[in-house]
Amino acid sequence: MSSGNNSQQPSLVGGHAEWIKGATESTIGSVTGSQAWTTSGEQAKAHAVDTMKAAGENRDPSIQGYGKVEQKLGQVAGCEGMVKEGAASKNGARVMDESEEEVDTRIESLLRQRQSLTDDLLARPYDLILYIQRALVYADLAYPDLAAGDAYRALLLTDEVRDESFEYHEQALEALKSHADGPLLDVLEHGSLLGSQSRLPELDGGAKDIPALASLTSIRCYQILSLNLLLCGCLKSASKFCERGLALSPQNQELLNTRSYIQTVAERRTRKPSSGVNDLPDWGMVRREIYPWNSYEPNRFSEDSLDFLNTELATMAPKCTVQVAELPVLLECPSRTDGYDIIPTCSQLGLFAKEDIAPGEDVLVEYSLVTANNRLKESVCDACSGELPPLGSESTAVNCPDCYDTVFCDQYCFEQAQNLYHPAVCDKDVDSIAKDPDAKEADSSLHLLLLARVLAMAAHQGINPLDVNQIKYIWGDFISSKTNEIDLSPNAGPPPDWTLPFSFAYNIETPLHILEKMDIDIYATLADYDVWVFNTLYSKFRGTASARKNPRDGRPDVAAVHPFWCLANHDCDPNVTWDWGGRMVLKAREKRIVDDAPGGIRAGEEILSHYCDVDLPVKQRREWARGSLGGWCMCHRCRQEATDAENTPE
Repeated sequence: MSSGNNSQQPSLVGGHAEWIKGATESTIGSVTGSQAWTTSGEQAKAHAVDTMKAAGENRDPSIQGYGKVEQKLGQVAGCEGMVKEGAASKNGARVMDESEEEVDTRIESLLRQRQSLTDDLLARPYDLILYIQRALVYADLAYPDLAAGDAYRALLLTDEVRDESFEYHEQALEALKSHADGPLLDVLEHGSLLGSQSRLPELDGGAKDIPALASLTSIRCYQILSLNLLLCGCLKSASKFCERGLALSPQNQELLNTRSYIQTVAERRTRKPSSGVNDLPDWGMVRREIYPWNSYEPNRFSEDSLDFLNTELATMAPKCTVQVAELPVLLECPSRTDGYDIIPTCSQLGLFAKEDIAPGEDVLVEYSLVTANNRLKESVCDACSGELPPLGSESTAVNCPDCYDTVFCDQYCFEQAQNLYHPAVCDKDVDSIAKDPDAKEADSSLHLLLLARVLAMAAHQGINPLDVNQIKYIWGDFISSKTNEIDLSPNAGPPPDWTLPFSFAYNIETPLHILEKMDIDIYATLADYDVWVFNTLYSKFRGTASARKNPRDGRPDVAAVHPFWCLANHDCDPNVTWDWGGRMVLKAREKRIVDDAPGGIRAGEEILSHYCDVDLPVKQRREWARGSLGGWCMCHRCRQEATDAENTPE
């Protein structure tokens, strides 16, 4: 049982909260020059460290280790004490002797557990206990977003168990019954969830009370969801799930602790007392990587990949070829390497001219169906997102015969849509999802709708979304799994900076809702539509999707992914311009930005495009790159302008 698990935790939380209070007071003192504030803050921080040390010393590390949670939460909250105590306390004294090889062995063991549970889920996709078990493994692997995804699927299945009218009631009920005999499950022995109960109560006649078991597991789901969404930085969603859990189990200690964590982190992030759940931030960052189990990512540098890409490219850019390019490594923050002649590089694919291209000449003309429009009643083609032709007897526009509101600009777009995606969403009431969003959600809604388009393409073609040719070869600015891991050694530094924007609504809830609207079983198709698949697609879209702003209000309302346009790497001194209006067109620039150098592209030169407004100052360009590409732009122009600015006296 877990009663002992809760006795020390409030003192740890109290110590972390006191440390944050002290750090805030110290900051006020340094800014205002008040010695009283500074002294008070330092005293509070010192007392907080003592409190955390005492709590850690009294805690049984074999059953009370919260190190990974504390360490990541310390990063979210800005609490050094929480980061250090979490790193040192994950496995108590054992961590002190743990070598790097042993850490790798632990991760390998967890990955094997994850694969075993995944195999079980593919065989028993309505077993909510398996989802909870895999969520806990994901949490131990430091994938809180994936843990939240599994916990949410499990939570949905508890509803299926308790409501006979739900579509998967019978399957979910039978799966849960298989866990009802004997002692209650280990996954439920957490946070005083069971109290003194060790077996499932029986109904009249001796039958097991399966609805009672479903209620218990729903509380466990709320525990996992609220804590892991908090670790992702999604405070509003974390708070809502926490409160839903507390409504069912008001004295549940883990949920009470998580509520305290949320309040502490919220006040730290917003720098003000929280006035309500709707004021809490709900976007965070998660790991942007090729997951260790992802077998769909191709070797983009292989001869087969290059042959495929160049065959496709020949029809849209006859004077270009796809080759391996050496690009500067994007950095996480400003660096003194701006002035260096030699900087770290990495290999990526790029477009290169195989013949001279004159200034103003077309370099590439590309058609794509990976498009999105977030206006509910906008006159754009459903396929290419180009403007629809004027109405009239001469109009080339074509309506879908089965869902008349869906319009295509011509017969070609209609046929392409029918061949590649439209039957999966035809007359499925998907059109209104994520349409007409608030201005602050405009970008996010477009990324979601691009995801929806790829899901439809995959469903219609009967393939995994990561195998869709239009996105398969796009590089998602991934960071290695090793770099993303949280170091549990006692001398570890701060946790890594994760770079993929994440929210519960856009990465978990709404994608699953879209699949349900498409009549896709979100449990039986787990292999194709897992949350890590959604995250991988988002990684590929962000930084590569192009958007068009509505001239009426300046908001982005149309977006597209053009996989070959994406192969033209970003540079803040590009040698091409681009324009998108149903087709993506790259043209050789008449003049370059730096020094008004003459335009045109010589044979052998790389095609250099631009993904941001290159007229912005270097600081703003780099801030854009940090958000979209995962790191600061290190092109020659950015490094030169940053060096010049640093050397220029104010």
